[in-house]
Amino acid sequence: MDYISQYKLAFTVCLIIWAVILKFVVSKVLKRKYIKKGVDKRYLVNNVKNTINFALILTLVVFWSTELQHFALSIAAFVVAIVIATKEIIQCIIGFIYLSTSAPFRIGDWIQVNDTCGEVSEIDWAKVTLLEVDLDTYSYTGKTIYLPNSLLMMKSIRNLNFMRRYVNHSFNIVREDKGVMPIDLVAKLQSNAEDYCKRFKEVAERYNTLIENRLEVKIPGPAPNISVSTTDLGRIKISISIFCPIEEAIEIEQKLTADFFSIWQFNES
Repeated sequence: MDYISQYKLAFTVCLIIWAVILKFVVSKVLKRKYIKKGVDKRYLVNNVKNTINFALILTLVVFWSTELQHFALSIAAFVVAIVIATKEIIQCIIGFIYLSTSAPFRIGDWIQVNDTCGEVSEIDWAKVTLLEVDLDTYSYTGKTIYLPNSLLMMKSIRNLNFMRRYVNHSFNIVREDKGVMPIDLVAKLQSNAEDYCKRFKEVAERYNTLIENRLEVKIPGPAPNISVSTTDLGRIKISISIFCPIEEAIEIEQKLTADFFSIWQFNES
């Protein structure tokens, strides 16, 4: 013990290096293992990293406890200043504990905080890392967003995880009234929408039922819904809602938009 006390700094450095190497090796092994199986276990890798970090911090605190006690006594007059200076850090740690215990989301979930939306890729003691997602196209933007844990304690969090496979995609088509009865277009558009959704109709119905059972609420779908209304300027607005796989939402929107203008032009002539 006396030998270790004389070389505390060297021992601490070695311990930190060992922890970094251990995290790297364990992460590589787990990722390689689950990539081969085709399973998303990023949350497990994240939990292992946080466990190693916690064990390292706890070990260092115990190891340097005597020095920390003397240090705490020597700066007693500056406790208030230190608390104020570390307020954000303390809030982030408390935020991490809150996220870990309440579990509003997990690694791989899509969440939205204010106008920020992304896939959760990592959670640590200070922040949550998101891969930004554009909700208009349901695609990754290539940007990485870092949200401090303290922010997530004060802002509402929307878990969009059910949108990762199927989405209730809604869009509007606006056109000036030129003598065409828009209600006559609805039946044809409805038929086209049902044809585009026919391939995945059964899966969509099962997934729609799953979401309703999980949330215990009734959600629109899975049948396509088309309605006619007007804008504040008196233009015709066709509102279309389809429950479809997320990767096909934009493609079906483009097809129905093209169908609308083709049908409109035919009726106009």
